[in-house]
Amino acid sequence: MDAVHTVTLFRPVGLEELELIKASGWKAFPPRLPDQPIFYPVTNEGYAAQIARDWNTKTGSRHGYVTRFEVNAEYAARFDRKIVGGREHEELWVPAEELHEFNRNISGLIEVTQTFLPAD
Repeated sequence: MDAVHTVTLFRPVGLEELELIKASGWKAFPPRLPDQPIFYPVTNEGYAAQIARDWNTKTGSRHGYVTRFEVNAEYAARFDRKIVGGREHEELWVPAEELHEFNRNISGLIEVTQTFLPAD
């Protein structure tokens, strides 16, 4: 049997989203809210850390986390990769209605690699 090839992706999240990921057994991202038509995992940890540090620590719970996870590479290749700033700002654009299937293609567990707290 062939091994499934995966690609490593990252997702910056706040405390609320992290709690929902934890509730899934570290296996899935929560559904998007009605005003969030796209799920944006990013392709490198530095970009995810930048968002977690510079955005998540200033909104909501004011906690930012970087998550890392593996996705079936063949499945992930279906989605557009967008550069939204410099070359390092690369994201996959996954339509919200595809998130359930995206979660089914995660291999292993979602893990936290970095934590950022407010700079009070």
